[in-house]
Amino acid sequence: TGRSDLPGVDVFVSTADPEKEPPLVTANTILSIMAANYPVEKLSAYISDDGGAILTFEAMAEAIRFAEVWVPFCRKHDIEPRNPDSYFNLKTDPTKNKKRPDFVKDRRWIKREYDEFKVRINGLPETIRKRCDMYNSREAIKEKSLAKEKNGGTLPPDFQVEKATWMADGTHWPGTWLNPIADHSKGDHAGILQVMSKFPEPDPVMGQPDEKRLDFTGIDIRIPMFSYVSREKRPGFDHNKKAGAMNGMVRASAILSNGPFILNLDCDHYIYNSMAIKEGMCFMMDRGGDRICYIQFPQRFEGIDPSDRYANHNTVFFDGSMRALDGLQGPVYVGTGCMFRRYALYGFHPPRANEYTGVFGQNKSPADTIPGKPALSGEDDAQPLNVHPDLDIPRKFGNSTMFNESIAVAEYQGRPLADHMSVKNGRPPGALLIPRQPLDAQMVAEAVAVISCWYEDNTDWGDKVGWIYGSVTEDVVTGYRMHNRGWRSVYCVTKRDAFRGTAPINLTDRLHQVLRWATGSVEIFYSKNNPLFATRRLKFLQRIAYLNVGFYPFTSIFLVVYCFLPALSLFSGQFIVQGLNVAFLLYLFVITITLCCMSLLEVKWSGIGLEEWWRNEQFWVIGGTSAHLVAVIQGLLKVVAGIEISFTLTTKSASEDENDIYADLYLVKWTSLFIMPLTIIIVTLLAVVIGISRQIYSVIPQWTQLFGGLFFAFWVLCHMYPFAKGLMGRRGRVPTIIYVWAGLLAICISLLWVTLNPPGDQP
Repeated sequence: TGRSDLPGVDVFVSTADPEKEPPLVTANTILSIMAANYPVEKLSAYISDDGGAILTFEAMAEAIRFAEVWVPFCRKHDIEPRNPDSYFNLKTDPTKNKKRPDFVKDRRWIKREYDEFKVRINGLPETIRKRCDMYNSREAIKEKSLAKEKNGGTLPPDFQVEKATWMADGTHWPGTWLNPIADHSKGDHAGILQVMSKFPEPDPVMGQPDEKRLDFTGIDIRIPMFSYVSREKRPGFDHNKKAGAMNGMVRASAILSNGPFILNLDCDHYIYNSMAIKEGMCFMMDRGGDRICYIQFPQRFEGIDPSDRYANHNTVFFDGSMRALDGLQGPVYVGTGCMFRRYALYGFHPPRANEYTGVFGQNKSPADTIPGKPALSGEDDAQPLNVHPDLDIPRKFGNSTMFNESIAVAEYQGRPLADHMSVKNGRPPGALLIPRQPLDAQMVAEAVAVISCWYEDNTDWGDKVGWIYGSVTEDVVTGYRMHNRGWRSVYCVTKRDAFRGTAPINLTDRLHQVLRWATGSVEIFYSKNNPLFATRRLKFLQRIAYLNVGFYPFTSIFLVVYCFLPALSLFSGQFIVQGLNVAFLLYLFVITITLCCMSLLEVKWSGIGLEEWWRNEQFWVIGGTSAHLVAVIQGLLKVVAGIEISFTLTTKSASEDENDIYADLYLVKWTSLFIMPLTIIIVTLLAVVIGISRQIYSVIPQWTQLFGGLFFAFWVLCHMYPFAKGLMGRRGRVPTIIYVWAGLLAICISLLWVTLNPPGDQP
């Protein structure tokens, strides 16, 4: 194969804490990227380590060394998936559809190499600790000798030696030390950029027979460029969490590789389909592709319990709602598995856009072109008063000349191929066959400069450029801003899943994840990113969809009221409505039929079974009465009192119990989010006991009225069943003593209630 005319792609992987995001998981993700089926010279990978951990750094170095044999092995035998951990754990026959006679021998050898690779990765913490102890002991001896010489042969009483963290080459680690001190802690360390794998040769490099390794004759043995990035952090600067880290990678990659397209992945989301990047590129390179800002792929998960107790697959959203949005202006950005057009991420407008006027946006007309160009730093940033802020051309990218010059290059290289007269805004064939210039010290130094903590001062980064700051759900806001400028997005559902990742199967972790999403939605509702203030370039139905994103947590208030209504009915002895007249029954029938039709449509669109749909409904009630309600309260506190919201990183490590991959499912970790659902369950159960007792002791029992209340009470309890099961732990059942005490307590409370509030003789 010769050189490719495809545009370059920069793949971003973000991580922050090696204790919660194991380096082995991250390394497997990197290996799946390095082995992707895309022209090697056009693919570049970056990892952002926001914790500046030496463990992550050395794990990535080990991963690149293993990639030198893993990547050619995948190409030789057409391996899928190209995440080694997932590949070696497949339950299917590995020899199926494999034609080369040496496959079994090669697989056995590469499996042995991978096992040794895992041992090295898992042993890194101990290796680093021993190395640091050795170097620190030597330094301590030297420091003591110098201190004694300066102090007349005696050791000063306040003498202390800093316990540094050492790299393999015997130098201090510039990032976070194992024993943090000033200039070497998570929030205070220098910027680090290490190119671990340089740009490959522009032409294929074929392997040769090697008795000690595999026979790669006729196989391209090149691997893509890979860089480790850890942006500078200093006290007193707002680093803007993940959004700030992503923007740092955007700038560093623009200096080094400047791929016109960016694919971002979480550290636990790997490439499951090696052709995924090419499949997404088909949309970008198609006619009209120059108007697409990003390609969103559905999220698919592994390691979910078979019953999907907490609706982690979220199939109704990914296979129903997102497909529906694809028929409007495009799906929302959901944080991972998304391929961006770099030029759109810089805040510029699409080459062509439409405006939608009228009450329901029924009038469509071409949008006026707002004058502007890829502006450089220091230019006048004044804008007409009648222009929406999102339509203003970004003008402050920082003081890096290299970065500013890269903007026009990225825009040109991202254009579709002008191979047909109908292609507008295209580039001529063969324009991207020219080899890229090699890296030099000046480029690397400039890349380090653009990830410094002061670089974004007095710029548009985080406001108009890059990932948008100010929300815990920066992904939704970033996608909304692009749609607001007139760009459109595409939902790419591949036959073989493009990416796969993990999701929290523990109830506490799952609710905290939902809480973060819901809190971000509340922030959007109260911010300038509320779709009510959108431009006329946002379609009417797309505006409604974004309104739903910002408003859905507020439905938790009504949901909580509805969950308490059956209990209130049983407590008071009065049905929810006073009389079951024909008008009410007709109204109830229409509502029920409408909801059933909506549910059937969701099932039809999503292609899921009724059990999955029912799990989704159950967790909607559980999340609505817990995380969504707390999110509304937190959002109000932030708006009214200015109380900032902070979240802990979701743990992505596997359970310590190797014999049970679903052990995390049974862990019970108390959180305040349990209070409201638990209250609903207890109050409803007490109401059921009291309602039955009331009729038993009543002179004229009203059993019909009781059955109506019991039906709705049990309907609430059915929705709460996964929550209750999660509190029961591993056995999935309540100890017998709990039943005994619950029965005695229920009898006592019901008798006390009937005594204090005796049932009347009349209905």
